[in-house]
Amino acid sequence: MTDVLRRGRASLALSFFAQGVAFALLVTRIPAIQDRYGVSDALLPAFLAAVPILAGVGSVATERLVKRIPPSRVLRWSQPVVLLALLGVGAGERMVELGVALAAFGLAVGALDASMNMLGVSLQRSYGRSIMLSFHAAYSLGGIVGASLAWVGAHWDLALFVSYLPVVVVLLPAALVGSRWYVDGGGGDEVEPEAAGERGPVVLKLLLPLCLVMTFAYIGDSTVSNWSAKYLQDVLGSSEQLATVPYNVYMVTTLVGRAIGDFGVRRFGAVVVVRVGALVAAAGFAVVASAPGAWVGMLGFTLIGVGLCVLVPQTFAAAGRLFPGASDAAVARLNVFNYVGFLIGSPLVGALGDAWSYRGAMLVPMVLVLVTLGYARSFAAQPDRYGDGHERPRTADVGRGSNGL
Repeated sequence: MTDVLRRGRASLALSFFAQGVAFALLVTRIPAIQDRYGVSDALLPAFLAAVPILAGVGSVATERLVKRIPPSRVLRWSQPVVLLALLGVGAGERMVELGVALAAFGLAVGALDASMNMLGVSLQRSYGRSIMLSFHAAYSLGGIVGASLAWVGAHWDLALFVSYLPVVVVLLPAALVGSRWYVDGGGGDEVEPEAAGERGPVVLKLLLPLCLVMTFAYIGDSTVSNWSAKYLQDVLGSSEQLATVPYNVYMVTTLVGRAIGDFGVRRFGAVVVVRVGALVAAAGFAVVASAPGAWVGMLGFTLIGVGLCVLVPQTFAAAGRLFPGASDAAVARLNVFNYVGFLIGSPLVGALGDAWSYRGAMLVPMVLVLVTLGYARSFAAQPDRYGDGHERPRTADVGRGSNGL
């Protein structure tokens, strides 16, 4: 069984890595995509918003799918669709073809993200220790690789199809081969009646704090990814070249933080790690908002990466602990708020920046991240499910994997 789990962990990490590459290749080549299809500045936001909206639909659909088929099967077939849709974005010529490719990409990404995290949560339960951050570290590594490949394509003025094709040719068969070793959670619908009754009527109440944390974390993340370059150049007066550095540093610090984060969770517990992460991220936004120059601003974005990197993986892990007999459904519902935060974050900061100031706009994600501190107890290994300050032992905590709430 140890070998089975190790192979399952390695194959799932490969899936996270491939998704990181694919997503980075899409979002970092948006200007080239816009030029290829003649998408106007007015129409571009509609195309960009459609992807996370459809991803949310895909995540909801996955919750229903995994009641009938295992998450590994959803992941096995959604990942090739994501990669082929990426290739379709590069191969099309008309705007309708772009719309179809992005629609397929969005729906498949929702199913992919949900099923990947379902398998991650169930594997962590089987391991009996924190490993969730390591999967998201693989995603961050993939994002760095994808962004680097996108830079190469832009630098050499490669056509999108030429830039995407080698990546798909390598990752598609690798993902299909690796999918042979995915490990689903065991146990099916075998959940003790007491646990099933306990979680049924209070599921939304219990899941809501984690949904808010997920939303706030992605508002912070989208703020960095969409506004760091503009902020450094327009507000802090950096050069155009220097303005590209903060996001790269942010991605690297996210990778490093996630690579070592599991050790922190094992040593200090998830609650402490989440609280420290929220405080560090909030401090980073405060530094960015008050920075006198570009280098101090970059320090702030670095702190944001160190702090935010732990929140999303631990939120998925906490959902699995809250609903050990229904973790798949909990993860699918929680995953929707990934896209809610992504949709809200960039327009919110842009609107506040235009109406008020971009320095002031940076204080909004800072406050939202600080709100996470109030929900930190939801990350406890044995959360207070009764609201009276006392923990109760739960009878369904061991290796169960039912799919319905």
